[in-house]
Amino acid sequence: MKCFGTTKEEYELCEKQNDETMEYLLPTTSTRRTFDYILVADKLDDDDADQKGQRQKAFLHELERKHISIVKIMHDDKVFFGLRAPKEIFEDYQYLLKVSDSCNWCGEAKGCVSQATRIRIINFILYHTFINTGEDLEELMMKGVFETVFCLHERKKQKQLRKNWARWSGLFTGQPVNDVKSYFGEKVALYYLWLGWYTMMLVPAAALGLVVFLYGLAFFNTNPLIKEVCNSSTIMCPRCDNRCTVWKLSDTCSYAKVSHLFDNEGTVAFAMFMAIWATLFLELWKRHRAKHVSQWKVYDWCEEEEELILAIVSNPHCSPKQFRHSYLRTTLVLILVTLMLMIIIGLAHALVVFRVVAAALLSEGNWEFVRDHASSVAMLLGAVLHYITIQVMTRVNRWVALKLCNIEKTNSFAATERSFTVKMFTFQFFTLFSSLFYVAFFLGRINGHPGSYVRIARWRLEECHPSGCLTDLFIQMAVIMVLKQTLNNIFEFTVPWLKQCMSRNKVKKLQRKCGYCYRKACRNEQEGVDPCDICKLRDWLRNYHLADSNAFSLFNEFLEMVIQFSFTTIFVAAFPLAPMLALLNNIIEIRLDAIKMVRLERRLVPRKTNDIGVWTQVLEAIGVLAVIANGLVIGVSSDFVPRLVYRYRYGPCATGGSNTHCMQGYINDTLSTAFMGHPAVQNDFIPKQMITESGFNATECSYRDYRSDEDYKLTAQFWVVMAVRFAFVILFEHVVVVCKFIAAWFVPNSPMKVKNDRLHDKMARLKEELRDIKRSISTDV
Repeated sequence: MKCFGTTKEEYELCEKQNDETMEYLLPTTSTRRTFDYILVADKLDDDDADQKGQRQKAFLHELERKHISIVKIMHDDKVFFGLRAPKEIFEDYQYLLKVSDSCNWCGEAKGCVSQATRIRIINFILYHTFINTGEDLEELMMKGVFETVFCLHERKKQKQLRKNWARWSGLFTGQPVNDVKSYFGEKVALYYLWLGWYTMMLVPAAALGLVVFLYGLAFFNTNPLIKEVCNSSTIMCPRCDNRCTVWKLSDTCSYAKVSHLFDNEGTVAFAMFMAIWATLFLELWKRHRAKHVSQWKVYDWCEEEEELILAIVSNPHCSPKQFRHSYLRTTLVLILVTLMLMIIIGLAHALVVFRVVAAALLSEGNWEFVRDHASSVAMLLGAVLHYITIQVMTRVNRWVALKLCNIEKTNSFAATERSFTVKMFTFQFFTLFSSLFYVAFFLGRINGHPGSYVRIARWRLEECHPSGCLTDLFIQMAVIMVLKQTLNNIFEFTVPWLKQCMSRNKVKKLQRKCGYCYRKACRNEQEGVDPCDICKLRDWLRNYHLADSNAFSLFNEFLEMVIQFSFTTIFVAAFPLAPMLALLNNIIEIRLDAIKMVRLERRLVPRKTNDIGVWTQVLEAIGVLAVIANGLVIGVSSDFVPRLVYRYRYGPCATGGSNTHCMQGYINDTLSTAFMGHPAVQNDFIPKQMITESGFNATECSYRDYRSDEDYKLTAQFWVVMAVRFAFVILFEHVVVVCKFIAAWFVPNSPMKVKNDRLHDKMARLKEELRDIKRSISTDV
């Protein structure tokens, strides 16, 4: 009892030197007890005592029938119930686990049960205990009978994790995955294992993306396309009706320079690399996972058997929950999912309308800078509005996904979790990417041309910049990625941190009372007493005031990272710096999540698993979609194919022998001319729109398209470019898909060492079973 002081000053000095004061103060006798779970309820007044009080007593009585001991402590307007299960429950669990088909006891000695295992079992018992009205704990909490339920952090292990892992100074150090597994369970450990592997694999992707960016930067000033735009005297057609006037192509010199940074020859190679990288990442992750789950002895773990074992431990007379399938329910869910996706796509259309209207109104404004850059400002405002829409729809999507899972009535928690994951990811994917798909594949392609513009109400649709449409996609992605990752991380950390700061003073007051209680017990030589109620309550309150954690806590982290993976792979051709941003974010994300889980949130229920679950299939689907999307971005959205066609068919070098640059004249070749005197055009532009800033009255203007100047029909060059575009997309996708299959075949899912170790373990287990049987027979004889 080194921390016993005779004065208040001595005790506080010792307390300051050692954050684990309770480890010294608590008696190390057999009477010292830990608690598996804490139930919290409000103190009941006279009006609620009958209904809520009876339900509360009924639930506690059911727990006592299962031999769970309960300690009740009152504090202010709250009632705390400390729950502890007897060792017989865990002995039953160990035996059933041993005789199951997937014998996978996690290396713990017989009779020795870790606190993480205790918490997992008691959590199942709590949520599968019903009172005589048929209500379970979840329903009782919804009706206010209990306020909350949580498991306790282990102070000693918590401090060790804070020291070795959950600290900002360890940004570039490894993760103690085995310690995380022992404390939070295999499910959380596999999340951090996956996140660490994903972050490490981002290093080569980020380096190559940076090289592609630097490649565009190296030829920044010598590129003939940029020079052609910057030195051009071409007069372009008005971008909107009424207030917009003609403008010079050279006005967009800066835009053309930015566009070339992300739309160059290196982009094609980088997109192919990222498609193959996604496959290699998944295949190598499977090997990495296999090595750790084999070490943790959960390689053959089966979630069905785990739930059956827990159900028997909770209630020996239980019956298995039958598998059910209803075509009516499935059809209803499918219809509702389709309706939800239609609403999300409708919101994307609303964003398009907003951008069209915003561009038109800004072009009529009084600020010269905003008026001159109306399209770019509208694009930026649309991206910010898209981010706000994402934040709102995230909450709506979660609510809808939960309701759909309730309609399905799955037979287990794991099945519900899988169903919810697929639905929630689908909704989130469409929420985030529907607007991006519009920018990538529809912007500037459905707006029409002079004489036949497409309008929404009275406003014209947006047009692509003469330097290409890829920069618009880049701006949209950059705003969403930076805003989403930065603001999400800020809110994730600050909210639980502020909650902890506000509750710290209350815990410190109880800590001083607890120290006085133990000093008095020591002076009276009462070494065999249980901890006083104040000391128990201090630890319970410390955990109670932490931010709540539930089954969605880990799901949210996975969803955030998988959405980031989608951004990093699907439209990487438009944003080569996406892997670099993802890498920088993940380095911070690992420590932020660790600090949040260890220090700022209640302890997550440790759950057993041997994989990241349905997320593996989601990542594989994203890898396939990345091939399709990048092929379309390069073939359809990028100017790579038109530049290729111009170089080898229509440019100065097409016939050979030219001394000029092969891309000389490309910009003018992509422009068509509209004449004011033409009957099809004269109604689109009023005379004042054709007056330049210098006062010159233009009689013709240019626009981006391959059309004849006489009848405005598509030229032969348009169809040649279109044919090459489709040929490139087909060739790109087939080549990359073949490379993906070869990579998946070449890399085995499990290392040979893991397979051999499993064989040895199985043989050793079978031999042990045979010895036990022979020993039992000889004893009987």
